[in-house]
Amino acid sequence: MSETRALIVDDVASSRLLAEKYLKLLGWQTVSVDSGEDALAAAAAGDFQLVLLDISMPGLSGEETCRRLRALPLGASLYIIAYTAHAFPEERLRFLGCGFDEILVKPVERETLTSLLAAAFPSTGSPRAD
Repeated sequence: MSETRALIVDDVASSRLLAEKYLKLLGWQTVSVDSGEDALAAAAAGDFQLVLLDISMPGLSGEETCRRLRALPLGASLYIIAYTAHAFPEERLRFLGCGFDEILVKPVERETLTSLLAAAFPSTGSPRAD
């Protein structure tokens, strides 16, 4: 499997830890931050393929963070997933319009994340066994 790096952005520590656990089980290297501002700094300095981005955060919202991530030089190559409790149809459309590639509803189940990543990153091979 080629190196796969994910940036996890959530102001809630337990949400970051759960996402880290799931992604690491799937063979991803992870970096976690707790704000949109820190996500922009990490993305500018790192080589990420995936960003798991909470919508409701103090400071920069997930929507604004996504817009700014897309404006970075490598922003178009990022696969950005909204990680949120908000899932009404009009919200989904708004999130996709901000530049998100996909939306995951909290609490995220491992199987759902596994399926989404297998579809988005078919060249990375199959997930690692537990």
